[in-house]
Amino acid sequence: MIIIILSDMEVDKVPARDEPKYGGIKAMPFIIGNETFEKLGTIGTSANLLVYLTTVFNMKSITATNLINVFNGTCNFGTLLGAFLSDTYLGRYKTLGIASISSFTGMMFLALTAAISKLHPPHCGTAANSTCLEPTTGQLAFLLCGFGFLVIGASGIRPCNLAFGADQFNPNTESGRRGVNSFFNWYYFTFTFAMMVSLTVIVYIQSSVSWAIGLAIPTFLMFLSCVFFFVGTKIYVMILPEGSPLTSFAQVLVAAIKKRRLQLPEQPQNTLFNHVSINTINTELPYTDQFRFLNKASIITPEDRIKEDGSAANPWKLCSIQQVEEVKCVVRVFPIWIAGLIYYIVLVQMQAYVVFQALQSDRRLRNTSTFKIPAASYAVFQMLSMTIWIPIYDRIIVPFLQKITKKEAGITVLQKMGIGLFIAVFTMLVSAVVETRRRNVAFSHPTLGIETRRGEISAMPANWLIPQLALAGLSEAFTVIAQVEFFYKQFPENMRSFAGSFLFCGFALASYMSSFLISIVHKTTRTSDTENWLAEDLNKGRLDYFYYLVAALEVLNLGYFLICAKWYKYKGTQNDHNLEIALEKLEPTKPLV
Repeated sequence: MIIIILSDMEVDKVPARDEPKYGGIKAMPFIIGNETFEKLGTIGTSANLLVYLTTVFNMKSITATNLINVFNGTCNFGTLLGAFLSDTYLGRYKTLGIASISSFTGMMFLALTAAISKLHPPHCGTAANSTCLEPTTGQLAFLLCGFGFLVIGASGIRPCNLAFGADQFNPNTESGRRGVNSFFNWYYFTFTFAMMVSLTVIVYIQSSVSWAIGLAIPTFLMFLSCVFFFVGTKIYVMILPEGSPLTSFAQVLVAAIKKRRLQLPEQPQNTLFNHVSINTINTELPYTDQFRFLNKASIITPEDRIKEDGSAANPWKLCSIQQVEEVKCVVRVFPIWIAGLIYYIVLVQMQAYVVFQALQSDRRLRNTSTFKIPAASYAVFQMLSMTIWIPIYDRIIVPFLQKITKKEAGITVLQKMGIGLFIAVFTMLVSAVVETRRRNVAFSHPTLGIETRRGEISAMPANWLIPQLALAGLSEAFTVIAQVEFFYKQFPENMRSFAGSFLFCGFALASYMSSFLISIVHKTTRTSDTENWLAEDLNKGRLDYFYYLVAALEVLNLGYFLICAKWYKYKGTQNDHNLEIALEKLEPTKPLV
């Protein structure tokens, strides 16, 4: 589960203009209400989709896992398009409105697949030799249509919801900036509350009572989310889109290519063209020597003309240092972003194969109990790990580190990210050890003696899965939250919707990469029609070997990240000397000072 927290971030001031009448606190109940019901409606359902596809639609685990990975990847990758449409044409209000309605429609389609028997294949029973009919083309088409609406909804909601909430507060006043922090705190609280309810109550209803009822409840909650959002329309501040920042980026690249044969002057920071519009919300950036090729876009030639307001007459031939440095901000982020791609594979496994591990483990509360914890509900321990650790880190660890490092945040955002990558390695090692034990117990005596379509259930309590989930939550609390802060602060201010989508695009590619990795491992380790590392019956497979493989990838990724972190230059700095000093203390085997 991915929790996004921006409460600790600084809110930059923007130039004073004809300011709208900010709703502030008055608008918060409607936005928070919309967000709460939207998460209540989608989180539990998303977490339980793997179980739904394998039990109701009779899909094989490898097929269901790949479909979920593609679905999650498309949802996250679509945020880039959602951010582009929001910042360029629609604005955040219209984007969120369209996306909310689309999510409700997708949830309704999904609920109908469970409620109407003709929209899903017949139940195949629990016996190992029972016949299971695959879904028809029409049933799959209806299901995928629902997924399509959910993709549209996620593509618009994820990059815009936080930014739209922040839009309601005046960034030029102290009370407005405090209000933004308050909004982020409430956002985190409601996110946590929604996850707790979804991963326990809703997942239990879906898995143990009725899929039709369990999917109808989130659909109704998504309807309430739409109602809350549109009721507050008259109170909202709706910031109009200013055009695509991608145009400015393209101008820099084109101008740099056109002037590639020119030589940069000896004192470039004093002689290159520099013009900062008074209407921009972006922070003025100093000249840097990184990516010197791009600086050629700011060389003034006799053919270049300057308008009366100081801007270039032809921005496709001459760009300001400010434009060039904004492009550099995004380019510098890419290597760090790539390190996140490999890291996210760990989180993908925690959402996929941990569910299958739970399904083939003893999920009873007690040995004599008939109540079983739903397999998807174990993800709540990952969330609880984050929830418990974050205030401890913020209130105890950070003040302690501040005394040592003399830094306001205790450690740099890249160091914080590195800690999470380090923990991710141990997450996969622990996962492998636990899976080895689960498999050994399944082959030993006594066992539960319960055989299902997937295979015999191990007598190992599913609570053994809690340590790896807790480690995953701890890793996420460091890495993902640090990445949110990193992208938010390092992107130009007019690209903050893109900054949010950048994170989700990483999740998207990680889902695709995970699906590709699973397919490769499935084919290369195959020994028979039913046996390979990722076999349908985990007892016949070697999921632990797959976890060791992912752990090895994470070790390589950690080394790559440390190299990138040492090279990285923070936005607004003219040199990276201070960062190099901070990272010199970083031991080779540890991502922490």
